[in-house]
Order: sequence, then C-alpha cells, then structure tokens
Amino acid sequence: MDSESPVKRRRTQRSPSPPSYKLDDEQDDSYVPYVPVAQRRREKLAKLSSWGGARKDVKDQQREQEELEDEAKEEERRREKARKERTLLMEAQDVHSRKAEEDAKKTEEQKTKEAEEEILEAIRSRKKLLSDLELAKGIQYTESLKTSWRPPKYVRDRSDEEHQRIRQKHAILVEGEDIPPPIEHFVDMKIPPSILDYLKSQRITAPTPIQLQGIPTAFAGRDLIGIAFTGSGKTLAFCLPLIMLALEEETKLPFVRGEGPVGVILCPSRELANQTYENVLTWTSALAKEGRYPLLNTLLCIGGISMSEQSHTMSKGLHIVVATPGRLIDMLEKKKFNFNNCKYLCMDEADRMIDLGFEDDVRNIMSFFKRQRQTLLFSATMPRKIQDFAQQSLIRPVLVNVGRAGAANLDVLQVVEYVKQEAKMVYLLECLQKTPPPVIIFSENKNEVDDIQEYLLLKGVEAVAIHGSKTQEERQYAIRSFKSGAKDVMVASGVASKGLDFNEIQHVIIFSMPKEIEDYVHQIGRTGRSGKTGIATTFVNMNTPEQTLLDLKYLLMEAGQKVPPFLQTVEDPRAAQGGALRGCPVCGGLGHGISNCPKLEETQRRQMAAHRPVDDGGY
Repeated sequence: MDSESPVKRRRTQRSPSPPSYKLDDEQDDSYVPYVPVAQRRREKLAKLSSWGGARKDVKDQQREQEELEDEAKEEERRREKARKERTLLMEAQDVHSRKAEEDAKKTEEQKTKEAEEEILEAIRSRKKLLSDLELAKGIQYTESLKTSWRPPKYVRDRSDEEHQRIRQKHAILVEGEDIPPPIEHFVDMKIPPSILDYLKSQRITAPTPIQLQGIPTAFAGRDLIGIAFTGSGKTLAFCLPLIMLALEEETKLPFVRGEGPVGVILCPSRELANQTYENVLTWTSALAKEGRYPLLNTLLCIGGISMSEQSHTMSKGLHIVVATPGRLIDMLEKKKFNFNNCKYLCMDEADRMIDLGFEDDVRNIMSFFKRQRQTLLFSATMPRKIQDFAQQSLIRPVLVNVGRAGAANLDVLQVVEYVKQEAKMVYLLECLQKTPPPVIIFSENKNEVDDIQEYLLLKGVEAVAIHGSKTQEERQYAIRSFKSGAKDVMVASGVASKGLDFNEIQHVIIFSMPKEIEDYVHQIGRTGRSGKTGIATTFVNMNTPEQTLLDLKYLLMEAGQKVPPFLQTVEDPRAAQGGALRGCPVCGGLGHGISNCPKLEETQRRQMAAHRPVDDGGY
C-alpha cells in the first residue's frame, strides 16, 4: 500500500436504538438482558489483559477508548429520554400519594393544628408596623425611650417576689424584660396634686389593675400592650402618661405656632375619639386650674367636623392630637402639622386599628414619624395573633394582661333568651321594663336600628339612633342627648360599642347577636363599668349561626353565668376529635378554630372586594 494513500478508519460501531417497550404479557424471543456500563467496562479490561500484554497500536487503544465513551453517552441519552417520558402528572401523583400516606398516619388534631399554623404563619409574614424611613434604611431601635421618671425609693427597693405578689393580688399577668414595678397608689406615681384632687372629686381614689401596672410602665418610656376588661380605666392609663410627657416638654421650652404635637392618640371611630378628647381636655384643665402648670393644647382631628372651628388651637403650639386615621392622614399630607418631634403613639381599640380594616392607614401614619417613638396598644379584645404581630413592631414591649383577652366583664349579668324573629319587637318593650333608663339597644343592621327607634317612638319611648350612615351632627346629637339624660334609650349599631363610656347604664339589650364574639364582648361592656354591675339581655333564634351560639356558650361558662338549656344542646364538633379545645387566635372565640373563624372570613371578603375591578360603564 502506498504510504501517501489515506488510512481507512474503522467506522465507530454505535449501539442500536432501544427497542420499543412491550407489555408484560407479550412474549419477545429477541430480548437481550441489560448489562450495566460499568460491568461492560470491566469485561473489556479483562479481555485486554487476557491477551498476555500483547502490544497494540496506539490508534487501536484510542479506538477502544472512544467506543467505551460512546457507549456511556448512549446510556445517558437513554436515561434522559426515560426521564422526559415521565410526565409532571406522574410526579404530582407520586407526591400526592406520599402526602396521603403521611396524612393517614396523623390524627385529626394534628391535621387541624398544622392547618392553623399555616394560616398564622401567613399572618405573621406581614411586614412590621414601621415608618418608610425605618424600613428603607433598615433602622432598628434596641433600647426604649429614656424618661426622667423614677418610682419612689421604697418601691425600687422591693424585691421581685413582692412585685409579683402585688400582681397576683390584682390578677395581673405580665410578659417582657425589665418590667417596671406595680404601684398601688396614685400619689406614689408622682402625679401632680391638681390631677389627684380632680380624681378624688370623681371618687377615683385608687388605680385599677390596668392602671396600677400600665401607668408606671408608660411613665418609664416602655412600649406597652395593655389588655383589660371593658370599663376598667384604660383611657386614663394611656392619656395620663402623654399629658405628663407634654407637660415636661412645655415646661422645658414653651411651644410656639408650628411646633408639636408631642403625642397622638388614634381611635377607630369618631365617637370614641371625641370621648377621649373630652377626657383629655378635662384632665389638662384640672392640671392648669391652680395656675401652677401651663395649659396644654389638644386638637381633635376627626371626619365630619370643620377644622376651622379649632383654628384657635392650630394657631398655637400643639401638644396632643386625638384623631381617627382618615382625617389625620389628610391633615399630615396637607402639612397642617407634622410628626417631626412626635414621640408618643397610642392606639385605642388596637386590635381594630392593626387589623386589616385600618392596617394600611396605620402604616401610612407611621411613615410621617421622623424619630423613635413610644408605642402603646390598648384593647379589651386583643387576640394572640394581634399580640404576636404587635410585639414584632414594638421595642422591648411589656404585655400587661388583666384577665383573658376577649373575656367578658365579670360585673355584667348575661341573660340569653330565645326569641322568634317576629316576636322581637314586642318582647323588646318587656325587656325595657327590667331596669330604669338609660338603656342601650344594639343591632347589627342599620335599617333595623332605624326601625327599632321608630317603633319605640310610636310607643312613647324617648329614643335616639346612631349608626354609620348618620351625619356627624346627628351622631353627636344622639350621644349628647343620651348622656345628658334627655333621652332614655339609644339604639345603636356596632359603631357605639367600641370604648364609649356612658354613665349609669344598667341594661344593654342585644337585639341581634353579632357574628363575631368580640363584638358581643364590646357591646355588653357598655354596662358594668368602673366597678358597677349591669345586665345584658341577648336575643337569639334560628337565624343565629350555630358557631356563634357555641362561642356564646363557652363565654357564659367561662364567666360562671347561667347557660340556658337550648344553648347546652349545642355540641362542639371539635370534641369528637379528642384533644384539648383551644380558642381561635384570630378573634379569641372559644367555640371555633382559626380554620372557620368568621372574622378571618370577613377580612378575606373585604380584601377581595378591595381588589375587585369596578365596572363604571367606561370604554
């Protein structure tokens, strides 16, 4: 052969394509068992070594190596093809079957607990209540605000065991680190004598449990979550520290126009904001009465009123602002005042403020703060999920809890009666005879509120009505005439149930039971306030959801109240599953879990409504 003729290379032998797959019941005589690549390599090496070390041409060795590599690549292609043929549906079926096997091993209680944890985790994932500046720059405060207040020496010298004994005496539960001591006398809190004299004139001689622990905690500059029964004196517990803080700032250097406020109190309703504003005015006027202390300027900032009526307050330095969220945001955006030096924020009925109904507004308000602030949250019904969410946003918070969050006031006698829907109006007149006026009647339906008022007026009962569709003038007239005694009965929707304080209310009638049990707790809390007793009569019938009846049953049992026979027959479906019955962490109801919470369902409904596109007939 000529040396210059090209060398013929043997064509690489490639493995044939894999045969088509056959079913198990079909016979195939040509079937060849599969031999793994590693085994084929070992056999090839053994064959090479059996030739007694005969030397081969270098090209032959390369050819053998290429054949092995080609076989390995072909095997990898076959496996890749098999993986692609396995569809996503098959993968999902495998995952589902594995999950079903795991679920079959779990008890119903474990499944329920896991489902609740998933919902709670989604709630916890919400970002903290911080200002935009703090979120953008990642600012995190680790220390509480410093104040000049210190408890008396004899209180500081008490041991932790003595502090705990005082708390146990008043049924106070506390959580947190470095908790300020409880103080059992107003004078030891170093409150000015003029305010002490005013409190005595109102027959307030000793602090209530929430004041006993809450006021020293707030005086010390600590963030606070305060939970106590309705009518337990929470308003004084958060207003007094703000008044003292503003007084200290004014004494150091008097405020001039454009300065302030020192602190803001947020309320979920106009009526509650107006009531808090009047209380602050009363206490600041008492403070300045003898001329020893300056008069502090307080601004009421709510919808439905003209801010020009308070131009005399706006023309001077502001110390305290009491507001509802919407109007406050409007005033801040218009730069009527600012929060550059504001360092005290209190939210009354905080569970409603933080809840999704007001959460966006609260976040908006937070964005106007330019410095660290002391934050206080107060409510009678603050479920665990709100407490957990709030604690993430506060700095070294102290939780002060007087009784279970969401529990009913023990000073209220709760009477639950089965009344058919068509007989409610007639029976209402009988219930009004139980006690002398004034009486409050609650209904969840605005139209029903108006119908009840009209019926009572026709029967000669002096009644006023209040609900969200009334004008601000009508609402103020109703509250003013009812408080003054000019009217005997007030018919109200839920707007009047949050925090409003009426004197000498002995009887509350709940004409239609609310779905959410915490609304019921607030409504019956309009009586039995400040240590007095009262009666709450509730109408229920076939229209009342069974779950609501179960919540009511457990609430009566917890408060040691009489449970009527028709309520005793309502069975808890969770009891059949075994295990301990736990209350709902979202609304505090004892008769259901988070998976079927009416408050959570309503929240989700509002969210969907907010994101639903509006058909305005445009093109």
